[in-house]
Amino acid sequence: MLKNIQSKITDKQNRHYVIALSIFLMFVLILIGLRIQAAIALRKQTREAAITVVATMVAKQETGTEQLILPGNMWAWHEAPIFARSDGYIQNWFVDIGSRVKAGDLLALIETPELDAQERQAAADLKTAIANNNLAQTTAKRWLNLLKTDSVSKQETDEKVSSAQALQAAMFSAKANLQRLNELVGFQRVIAPFDGVITARATDIGDLINSGSSTTARPLFRIAQTDPIRIYVKIPQNFAARIKPNMMVSLHLAEHPHQEFSAKLLDTANAIDPTTRTLLAQFTAENKTGELLPGGYTEVWFTLSLPPNTVRLPVNTLLFQAAGLQVATVDKDNKIVLKSVTIRRDFGSEVEIATGVSPGERVVLNPPDSISNGDVVRVTS
Repeated sequence: MLKNIQSKITDKQNRHYVIALSIFLMFVLILIGLRIQAAIALRKQTREAAITVVATMVAKQETGTEQLILPGNMWAWHEAPIFARSDGYIQNWFVDIGSRVKAGDLLALIETPELDAQERQAAADLKTAIANNNLAQTTAKRWLNLLKTDSVSKQETDEKVSSAQALQAAMFSAKANLQRLNELVGFQRVIAPFDGVITARATDIGDLINSGSSTTARPLFRIAQTDPIRIYVKIPQNFAARIKPNMMVSLHLAEHPHQEFSAKLLDTANAIDPTTRTLLAQFTAENKTGELLPGGYTEVWFTLSLPPNTVRLPVNTLLFQAAGLQVATVDKDNKIVLKSVTIRRDFGSEVEIATGVSPGERVVLNPPDSISNGDVVRVTS
């Protein structure tokens, strides 16, 4: 019986040991599970902490218009130096600088004594040539009639006819010479070729005048037609495609600070100057009051529509890397896509993007220099 009691006590102790061991093992397993769960959470937290956090903005399309101010030069519609066509002396002049004249108005008279003498001599030579021609024609007719009766030889008749033809040609030559001199005498009157204003006078009474427009000759007058007036503007190449036919611009002059003048596009050179990379455009403006002075400077103000897909980005979106100027964009999978861009204009705090970014794309603000294509990022805004 005693053995039975001892056996029962031993069995009971063994069960206690088993229970204690089981509890210990369960505790160990729970502890290991907690450690594994903590390790997994730590790994996840570490992985998330390794993802770059970025702020983004959505690239928006700019609309509306912008203003462009360019320098312009004003020129007369027509401008010409007036030279003498006859040699002589200035007998009188009738207009001075600032005088407004009409086409055909008398500007000056030139005294041409030598030319007048040549004209008189030419008139006398013509009379002599006419008389000689009349006699030769009469003689030729007589000899032709005598030839019919064989009263004269054919050789002598041919000589008379040939002489008559030569004298007739001499008469025509004398007549042409007289007409030429008459034309030159007519140039004694210096007249205005078109309506305009006299902008220069470089002669006076008694001045010796030589005809022609050589490099050493001085023009007697300079005349300019100032209504309308031309305005020439050199437009940068990147704006050339936005210059449209018949477009209107406004002119601003320092001497008229509170006044604005309208001008209309007449035409362009339709070619880019390879030296300045500009397009020469010609505008025209009415100038009935004469306030716009040829040879003057003006500011030409353009109001231009923004080109399609125009995007402006802050300068803190730009990356300066070995590949050139780039911006970092984020795709739908939150991956970085680096895009090369070109700048159309720089506004200081913002830049206007010509190519590389389209409206609606998410652009990273203040991107780190280490960012690269394919990086997964977490977007905060």
